[in-house]
Amino acid sequence: MNYFISLFNASFLFLTLYLTLVNAATFDIRNNCPYTVWAAAVPGGGRRLDRGQNWPLNVNPGTKAARIWARTNCQFDGAGRGRCQTGDCGGLLQCQAYGSPPNTLAEFALNQFQNLDFIDISNIDGFNVPMEFSSVSGGCNRVIRCTADIVRQCPNELRVPGGCNGPCPVFKTEEHCCNSGKCGPTKFSRFFKERCPDAYSYPKDDATSVFTCPGGTNYKVVFCP
Repeated sequence: MNYFISLFNASFLFLTLYLTLVNAATFDIRNNCPYTVWAAAVPGGGRRLDRGQNWPLNVNPGTKAARIWARTNCQFDGAGRGRCQTGDCGGLLQCQAYGSPPNTLAEFALNQFQNLDFIDISNIDGFNVPMEFSSVSGGCNRVIRCTADIVRQCPNELRVPGGCNGPCPVFKTEEHCCNSGKCGPTKFSRFFKERCPDAYSYPKDDATSVFTCPGGTNYKVVFCP
């Protein structure tokens, strides 16, 4: 009996490891901007990326509510503490929490309903760096882009140094934040949607802004594609 129990446990462990390897996702984070960015990921931490550098990030299957973004104009000391002009995450090089607006976001949840990955680019927290978020394996051909000149064209009400804020962080009203789930587009969310039609512009903007790939797909996030 002990032999069969041991055999079962070994088989179960092998199956668990196999499924983990199959469904784990790699995110290749690249900086094509003509300036340095400090890439950030939750989960994942953070890394300085000079022009042309990349950061391969492995993400566990089942991860959800995850984000990747760029921080700009950062200064960190040897202990990894400092501050960024946009996208700052509590003054830490290795992010442990989401960044401060404005920041262009790549968002994802892996191996969810029917073992699908759900991916999107969001401008709900504003825009700081042009971005492309795409799948690179698994027969999935999703390419989401937000590359408009939003910082230069930003409405005066949303303009901040280094970026264009989202209306919710600025106005903090139900109309713009949609905390109760009852809201529609505003003139400010339309500003973002007109320039990046595949990106989230306000919280209820699901129909045209969220995309799926099979679980186990690998991805690429490019700043300034």
